[in-house]
Amino acid sequence: MTVPRTLPSSTGTAPLAEAAPRRPRGRRGPVPTSVYAAGAALLTVTLRLVQIGRSGDVFVDEPIYRLLGDSAGAGGFPRTDEGLFFLHPPGYFYVEAGWAKLVGEHPDIIAGVHSSRVLNALLAGVTAALVVFLVARVRSPCAGAVAGLLFALDLFCIRQNDRVLLETATMTWVLAGFLVLVGLARPDPPGRPRTRALLAGLFLGCAILTKDHAVLITVLPLSAALLLGWGPPRRLVALTLSMAVLSYAAYVALVVAFGHFDAFWDAKTAGVRRLLGVVQETGFNAAGTPSLSGRLLDELPGYAGTYLLLALTPLALVLLWRRKEPAYRLLTLFHASAILTLGYALAIGTLEEQALYLLFVPNLVALAVTVPVPSRKRRGARMLAGGVLLAVLAVPAATYAQERWTPDDSFPRLRAYLLAHVPAGSGIVTVDGERTRGVTTWLLDDTYRLGNWVAPEERAAADATYLIVPWRVVEQGYGRSSPAEVRRLTDGLRPLFAHHGPTYGTLALYRLPSPLPGPHLPELVVPGSAVTGPLLPAPGPIAAGAPGAPR
Repeated sequence: MTVPRTLPSSTGTAPLAEAAPRRPRGRRGPVPTSVYAAGAALLTVTLRLVQIGRSGDVFVDEPIYRLLGDSAGAGGFPRTDEGLFFLHPPGYFYVEAGWAKLVGEHPDIIAGVHSSRVLNALLAGVTAALVVFLVARVRSPCAGAVAGLLFALDLFCIRQNDRVLLETATMTWVLAGFLVLVGLARPDPPGRPRTRALLAGLFLGCAILTKDHAVLITVLPLSAALLLGWGPPRRLVALTLSMAVLSYAAYVALVVAFGHFDAFWDAKTAGVRRLLGVVQETGFNAAGTPSLSGRLLDELPGYAGTYLLLALTPLALVLLWRRKEPAYRLLTLFHASAILTLGYALAIGTLEEQALYLLFVPNLVALAVTVPVPSRKRRGARMLAGGVLLAVLAVPAATYAQERWTPDDSFPRLRAYLLAHVPAGSGIVTVDGERTRGVTTWLLDDTYRLGNWVAPEERAAADATYLIVPWRVVEQGYGRSSPAEVRRLTDGLRPLFAHHGPTYGTLALYRLPSPLPGPHLPELVVPGSAVTGPLLPAPGPIAAGAPGAPR
């Protein structure tokens, strides 16, 4: 006979059901993943906003991308004063345009760059949240929290996110797409799988429309998943892949419809030659530029945690490969594509520092979902793992504090000085920007006439009486004039303005004497320039790969 699970009633009324077991006092339920994601996002944004306008000088691409964002806001395809810009897709520039409409436009180019840096910091916060959700969906919320924390605190990620570059927004869209796809790879997929597959494809299409290079970590792994049958069902992968390709195809169709295909084709073929390494204009593989090994050694003390995580890349791939679940298979293809992409760039392609970001984040996700965690019974192993994690997080703290509170704003200071003391329209000789217009030109050509007028006859014809020299750029081989030429130009001159910063070394403004025979102009020293130092301010040789040097 079955005994009812009831308690007797002393009042003769109906029996009471047996009370449900209570959670012991002092113990709470598991922390929701959304809480971890919000915490990682908040920490990420905060660390990147601290001293965001003073801790990193203007990188050469930043004013270009800001001007393209302003152009996108005016309507049509983004353009510079050189014409339509098709080297990169317009996705990020329209996001910038929307941001400017939201927070207000800035007539000053440097103020505009700083505003776009805030936008990228916010996108980095979204990326941190997506890392947490992606890892939590595949493994556990705690693993997601650790991955989000590592992303928030990593110095390399902080530096990339603090610049107005395309990689931050690209990775945000990529992670959003793979987060949706991983959900479709689970044994119990959510409802409306086709709609979700199309949404994933739209996110990945936005990544490609932000940077063409993203096709190597979106279309390539999806094509492999379709071929091998890894990840979600093939029909869903095909939907995602089709939507990603169609998103870019719609952009190309608009270009053709407006009659710009020739300019588009020229820009894209030039970009492909750069990507393949046929043309080495920038990056560590370009002739005469600092070496990658020198850069790595220079930054080893502060970036040891970044290097450690990257050194574990092969381990992460092996651990992913051993897992047979569909979600892990999909991440295996994602991670392998990122490794192949950077490996090619490292060997013979155009290798720029920001390309590493497109491997670092997938590698962080791969490690977070695979590295085994010691069980609670193995207390010593858990303590050791915790100690290693704390060391990885704590060692870069001093470097972060030094970088944040060391003024690195030479170009903003120079622009303010010029606007206050040098008449608009003055001719200024520039020596940076060997293969393209340098950062000096992009920051100042809205007010002054600039050119590489090194020969006396050229200076006389252009009536150029000033010279701007970012000495580290010249010393590292990124100038249009050689160090010897620049030293001859500045021989015996005292700078009107000089400021030393980590990125550009000594940035100096000189008043040039008359280039032709006849009465020479007296050297003009403007009151308030507060310049001290020798008459020949050119620094000595700069160590190859100095931190923060432009790429």
